[in-house]
Amino acid sequence: MAERTRAVVVGGGIGGLAAAAALHRRGWEVTVLERAPSLEPVGAALSLAPNGLRALDVLGVGDEIRDLAAWQGDGGLRAPSGRWLSRSDAEAMAARFGGPLVLLPRATLVDRLAALLPSGAVRTAAPAHLVDPGDGKTPARVAVGEEEWEAELVVGADGVNSRVRHALFPAHPGAEYTGFTTWRLLIPLPGAEFASHETWGRGRLWGTHPLKDGRVYAYAATAAPPGQHAPDDELGELRRQFGTWHHPVPDVLAAARPEDVLRHDVYHLARPLPAYHLGRTALLGDAAHAMPPMLGQGANQAIEDAVVLAHRAPDLAAYTADRLPRTTGIARRSVQAARLNLADGRVVCVLRDNLIAAASKAVPALLLRGFDAVASWRPPYPSAEEHTEYRH
Repeated sequence: MAERTRAVVVGGGIGGLAAAAALHRRGWEVTVLERAPSLEPVGAALSLAPNGLRALDVLGVGDEIRDLAAWQGDGGLRAPSGRWLSRSDAEAMAARFGGPLVLLPRATLVDRLAALLPSGAVRTAAPAHLVDPGDGKTPARVAVGEEEWEAELVVGADGVNSRVRHALFPAHPGAEYTGFTTWRLLIPLPGAEFASHETWGRGRLWGTHPLKDGRVYAYAATAAPPGQHAPDDELGELRRQFGTWHHPVPDVLAAARPEDVLRHDVYHLARPLPAYHLGRTALLGDAAHAMPPMLGQGANQAIEDAVVLAHRAPDLAAYTADRLPRTTGIARRSVQAARLNLADGRVVCVLRDNLIAAASKAVPALLLRGFDAVASWRPPYPSAEEHTEYRH
């Protein structure tokens, strides 16, 4: 980039910080505006697939995150009784996808991405709105209260209920409720020994994953009306719904405190956007393509967005062309996975479980094939010279 130009990123989550870091590496002057009073992340932990880790390689932190990342052992899919429906081997998965699937606390990634930015680049307690998306002749404009910025690029990374998205595409219906709610917790569980797993019941699922630092990341989901909350506390609701499931679920619930449990209804963009940009303003992450978490690709796709945006900017039409087809396809598959994971009919669930178990025995790698196109993604480097520029 011949001259230094300004980018304003609205939103200081993983996607926004990754975009700011990627743009900063390309020579942009970057300001991140985050409405929350701090960058303390909402959520417990996240998974990074090989595609997301390759995107972090562009930022120069992929190997560091791999080293910091949590447990990478074997695991699989189980029934509430404890029966294994399918087993996965970490080494085989890494060989197939060109790298590991790893888990780490969300705060670790947020802190590392923020550290890539110059001092003062992130402004918290700064709720921003888009005044003008800009065009070929005029810059975009963003305001926080009475203060206003002009920028050659504005990035809307402000989440599933994005105000920037609504300003760009006011006719779009916005986020819709998926029909299910989720709980997450990250707790210490000394001495626990178990294989990482996800468990599917009737209209409910549970996941338990031991991390390298001795903590355990657990999550649950169930079909529920939107806005519903437990009459006593969410931990009590988890114990009611999952307390009789196989080991180590009862142990995790016994060790947790009410304040450890986070509950959020899940919303997604059921209707894809027509584009991920307008004028000089681009959208990424949940603002562009919020999806159910069943494929574990939310953070991964946001980081992919970030490095592709930095690679393409200021050609935002090329960014849309690169990202919209891929993310739309992954979002659609996430919806399909949610329907399968949370199927409620007794006969349907018995058939689902038996088919998975039979397929896993007949062709052990069969269930991994559907993930090939997701995990095999690599950053778009048109030349060795640009690859060097990213990795300096």
